[in-house]
This record gives sequence, C-alpha cells and structure tokens, in this order.
Amino acid sequence: MGGQWASGLLNVENDPAALRYGGRWAVAVPYDGEPVLARFARWSPVADVSIGRWSGPPVTSWATSMDENSYREGVESVRDAIAAGTVYQANLCRVMSADLPDAEAADIAGLHCLLATGNPSPYGGFLRLPDHGVCMASASPELFLAVAPADGGRVIASGPIKGTGATADDLTDKDRAENIMIVDLVRNDLSKVCEVGSVTVPALLREESHPGLVHLVSMVSGRLLLDVDWEGILEAAFPPGSVTGAPKSSALRLIDQLEPVSREYYCGAFGWIDADTGEGELAVAIRSFWIRDGEVRFGTGAGITWASDASAEWRETELKAQHLIQVASGRWAGGSP
Repeated sequence: MGGQWASGLLNVENDPAALRYGGRWAVAVPYDGEPVLARFARWSPVADVSIGRWSGPPVTSWATSMDENSYREGVESVRDAIAAGTVYQANLCRVMSADLPDAEAADIAGLHCLLATGNPSPYGGFLRLPDHGVCMASASPELFLAVAPADGGRVIASGPIKGTGATADDLTDKDRAENIMIVDLVRNDLSKVCEVGSVTVPALLREESHPGLVHLVSMVSGRLLLDVDWEGILEAAFPPGSVTGAPKSSALRLIDQLEPVSREYYCGAFGWIDADTGEGELAVAIRSFWIRDGEVRFGTGAGITWASDASAEWRETELKAQHLIQVASGRWAGGSP
C-alpha cells in the first residue's frame, strides 16, 4: 500500500492508541468491528513477499444481501426519511458474496495483483494477516484522509467522491448536489481537528475517470492543530462522510435500520500511518474485497437524495460492481507481482 511492500510483521493491535509506540503501520478500520493495526519492520518499493495463487469465483455465482426489489424499497425508505427531515442524504449499500472455488488458490495477494493490472487505482493495496483473520484487497479510488508535513506543522486532506456515471454525460445535477452536501460534511469533520479558518476546498466537482466509470471528486484540506494525533483525527472523521450521509449521526442510524448485514471492511478506512512522523494516507475502503468463512465478499452502494430514482440507484450499484467482479473472477498463477 502507498507504493510500498510491507513485511516482517512485528505486532498487531486493535486500538489506535498503539500508534503511540511509533513505527510504520498498515491500518484497516472496518465500518463495523475492531480496527486492525499491523506494525511491520520493513517497507520497500520492491516486493519481498510471496504471492500465492488466486482462483476467483464465476461471475454468475455472486449472491447479494439485497436484491433489486429490496434495494429499491430501501431507496424509498431513505426518501421518506428525507421528507420527514431526518436526513438530507444517506448511502445505501449491499454486500455481495461468493464461495471460493479452490481453498488452495485463495491468496488475497494474488487477487491484489489482478486488481492492480485490471483495475489500477490510486489507493490500491492489500493486507494479509492470516493468523489474525484479516485478508483484504482494495482498489479504492477515494482518499479518506492524508496527513503530510507543511511549514512546521501538518496539513490534512480528504477527497470525497460523490456522483458516478458510465461517462461524464451521465453525471446529473443530483450528483453535483450530492457531492456538495458531503463536501460540507467533510469540512465540518476536519474543522474539529484543524486551526480555525484553515479549512478550505481546493477542488470542487472535478471529473475523474476510472476503469468503467466517471466520478465527481472534490478536495477539502486544513491545517492540523499541533496537539492532534491520529486517534483524534479518526474520532473526528470516521466513518467517512461519503459512505454515510448527512447529517452523519442520523444517516448512521438510518443505515443500521435498512441494511440487513454488516458492511464489515467495506466503507471503512484502509492504508498506512507513520507514527514517528505523524504522516499517513487512508483510503475509503470502497471497491474492496475481503475473505470470510470460505467466501470472498465485496460491497457496493449509492448515495440517496430526494432526487434519487430507485431504479437508477440500483443500476449505479451494478455499474460499480460489474467490472471489479469480472476482474476478481480471474486467475493468478502466483509468483512475482
């Protein structure tokens, strides 16, 4: 992750307070469940880890936690909540799953290699900790949080994605309104840990192309308060606003009522943190796969507003899943990436 291969596992923790120990950590914070922080001894741009085989499930074998009718009903429930004044927007997601056809060819690192080739992404990576039950790979296009040094302090940035189409011509006023709502939410989240008046929006509604689709992407940034650590940053900003809704607290309650299964790693945070320098880069864990109980799982969703059409939102979830499911159905023979 972050263009680096990590090896030489030192320890795995489930509390962000462990970042006080120093070192460079791989981080996976599930939307639901305990954080996973893995400190590694070696980080290198050259692969020095073994990559096993991957044999993906057939494209037709995937099941979904919500079928089209259930998802459309969920969209209408969100619209009812908007009409009642409970939320302005909420993200409605479903989790897809398929049995792994070959337990001997189920290395998540192999799937990562397929994704890196078939769906390259700016925040892609994988985390493989079999002794701790963690096997996930992400082809995320979305920046959740990045922290970097600047002028004797640190700056923080977030790049929320809202608005998706097969081409730029498919993007609508609804998409633009959706993005602006979440930009405002992210501005509020970052203001909790940034100097007063420093939170700005350097980019708004930028069109960005990825394999098979186009997104609207904005950028929010600010100057961090001197005494803020990563625990405080995550407390202020997690879970990501782009995959929850606005207001966030109300959207979280609504999502809990409407989604029948846990999102697990989907819609959480995934990336790296250097506890010595305070730097880090976490993606929103969309376009992500993980292994659980002999299955490979994948999440897909859409942001629902008053202007949403239930059938169109279902199609958006299909669009987001289609290409990646095809990539994951492939095979990796093992060996060097």
